[in-house]
Amino acid sequence: MRDALALFIKQAFIKLGYEDYLNLTVSQKSDYQINSVFEISKRFSKKPNEVGEELISAIKDLNGYDNYIKDIEFALPGFINITVSDKLINSFINDYINNGFIKKTNKNEVYFLDYGGPNIAKPLHIGHLRPAIIGESVKRILDAKGFKTVSDVHLGDYGLQIGEVIYGIKRDKLSIDDITIEYLNKIYPEISALCKENEEVHSECQKIVLDLQNGNAEYNIYFEKIKEVSMQDIKRIYEYLGVSFDLWLGESDSKPYIPKLIDRLKEEKLLREDDGALVVDIKEENDNKEMPPVIVVNSKGASMYATTDIATILEREEKYKPNKILYFTDNRQSLHFEGVFRICKKLGVNAELIHNTFGTINDKDGKPFKTRSGEALKLDELIEMTKDAFLSKREENKDMPKEDLDKQINAIIKYADLQNNREKSYNFDINKFSEVSGKTGPYILYSAIRIKKILENNSITKKGVSTKIYNDIDRNLRMEVLNINNAIDRSIEDYLPSIIADYLYDLCNEVNSFYQNVNVTNVTDEEEKNDYLNVLKLAYDIIVKCLELLVIEVPSKM
Repeated sequence: MRDALALFIKQAFIKLGYEDYLNLTVSQKSDYQINSVFEISKRFSKKPNEVGEELISAIKDLNGYDNYIKDIEFALPGFINITVSDKLINSFINDYINNGFIKKTNKNEVYFLDYGGPNIAKPLHIGHLRPAIIGESVKRILDAKGFKTVSDVHLGDYGLQIGEVIYGIKRDKLSIDDITIEYLNKIYPEISALCKENEEVHSECQKIVLDLQNGNAEYNIYFEKIKEVSMQDIKRIYEYLGVSFDLWLGESDSKPYIPKLIDRLKEEKLLREDDGALVVDIKEENDNKEMPPVIVVNSKGASMYATTDIATILEREEKYKPNKILYFTDNRQSLHFEGVFRICKKLGVNAELIHNTFGTINDKDGKPFKTRSGEALKLDELIEMTKDAFLSKREENKDMPKEDLDKQINAIIKYADLQNNREKSYNFDINKFSEVSGKTGPYILYSAIRIKKILENNSITKKGVSTKIYNDIDRNLRMEVLNINNAIDRSIEDYLPSIIADYLYDLCNEVNSFYQNVNVTNVTDEEEKNDYLNVLKLAYDIIVKCLELLVIEVPSKM
């Protein structure tokens, strides 16, 4: 609606010679506000009130003024407030009802999303929650807008942990069939701790990784079994969380591209030797921070984390030709990705490479979320803790069907996370986020189920609304419904699902205000009742869609 209103108003700006100065924004004091009066008055040496008055006069003279605007006024010190007409509101409500409420993009762009990033042979812990659900949410938002997307879990399967686990398997003389998820969960932390104490063991684990990378057949058999067992467990948890990927590739899958990468780096004269390692200098003249060289091959001949990331980018560009490649990892990897991206730029990679960082999840006291033994809390443990907290809220919760219970738990965890700007850390208070009131997942679900019951108990007799709006509460709900595309577009600008979560909360507040003040079932006027039901149906559909964008499903009841 803002775009349509801006296009209409621009006619007046063009007539007055101000066509480059239209700035129309959503307003807290009215529906929209023109904020460019000061800029125009300064540029054309006029008083703000003079500019305001001539703009208002020119807008009121436009043909079709009443179809767009109900009221327009100048407000000191220099703003123009606009209240849109009921006719304009209802024309968009009907458009959303009949033609769909998400306006698709006309840009033919391909987004490649890299999120998840779990290491095989290690259980998923609380640190894996944010990349998975933030990345999944952004992918769904881009899909909804009409962009083409490709997603990859990008498993960590070529690092030291593989060498540590294979070392443990050989030490324990395990057969392939004895490698289970229980064994992996036990052996990795054991050998990892041993490596920190025993340099000889650490060196042996490094050698195993190098031999694996160089094609050792025995180690590759162990590697494939470890990967198979780990993947089953990783997929189990991701499936519970509703997270999926188009590709289930890992660092090891970039192996065929590593020789090509080394050759290209040599051709561009970017490689140099440093203490037996091959590195690329990335520091630039205008850097005001330390930017160490990126190690591509270490002194023992092994490929590094940066090596596989760069090779993977070359592979993705060759196969998928993405316009943008989005990464979702925590803030601590910023330096790593800056180095990787700089090398890719030197190599002529065309895709825009974007690192979307996020903060950590802390407990309710702001401390790192860990177990009593000091280890990172496993995702399975977080899910069980949340389930226990929810079940303790009400006795009836214990009788909830498993499918509905799982949807509730997902809503608690995901809405608690996604309502926060991803760049910031936040405190996860299980009891607070399990409440049915406040800015929580259960509150959003409860709001959706409320409307669903109204719609089940009343029938829409005619699709679409009339030209009327019946009261301020009705109008507020309609205006909030029409903000959906603004929320989606803003969330895509900086890849922030939190904007959708905020919009969803605001919409549910308007829905509940309507519910408390308007008893639809008792409305006797057929046209009025039908209008209400159409608006509520549209609001419900938008709530369900926004929840889907946040990777949340609505249960059958609460």
